[in-house]
Amino acid sequence: MKLLLYVLLLAPFHLWSQSDFEAIKKLFDQGKYVLAKPQLEIYLQENPNHTQTIEYLGDIAIHNKQWDEAIAYFKKLKNQFPKKANYQFKYGKSLGMKARSGNKLKALSMVDDIKTAFETAVKLDPKHVDARWALVIVYTELPGIVGGSEVKAQKYSDELMKISPVDGYLTRGYISEYHKRYKDAEKHYLKAIEIGQSKVTYQKLADLYKNKMNSPEKAKQILDLYQKKKS
Repeated sequence: MKLLLYVLLLAPFHLWSQSDFEAIKKLFDQGKYVLAKPQLEIYLQENPNHTQTIEYLGDIAIHNKQWDEAIAYFKKLKNQFPKKANYQFKYGKSLGMKARSGNKLKALSMVDDIKTAFETAVKLDPKHVDARWALVIVYTELPGIVGGSEVKAQKYSDELMKISPVDGYLTRGYISEYHKRYKDAEKHYLKAIEIGQSKVTYQKLADLYKNKMNSPEKAKQILDLYQKKKS
């Protein structure tokens, strides 16, 4: 009788430890992070080396702009799996977002780690689009005195051109726009639209017209054109 009572008392914990991870994954995939996070944290307590749980918690931390949490999760993963490009990328992304949102002087001390993470991801995965995009942004926006370089940004943009032409033209447009070469940016975004036909490509050009070239009518025309093609 005592044994039966003991088993019944422990049953909920036992059932949780055997719970179907797919149920939690479904919440995550549906973007129900508020519901998924506490369940993932409990699952991680019982399965401390479950890599997918750690990655999901890191992704949720990025979504919630909890940069220190994200850094901790992805640092653990990239150290445990140094050959996984995406863990390197997400670690660099977490560092980069913290640097952007925090103290500028402290951000400068993080630059080398950010670049190293993204460059490692690129070396590990020759077709990693997001890591190359990140490097284009880093080298474009960093002041030259701390390692910024349009030449290096263009190098990664050229690599993207071979992997994903639409991203190649989008990054060329981004570089030109950042350096206020708006006519060049317009040409690149138009080429991206021609190839990609995605909402992002149309939106980039519309934003350029509206925010940089003082042409709200052109911006509206571009977005209207996208809606017509979509329908």
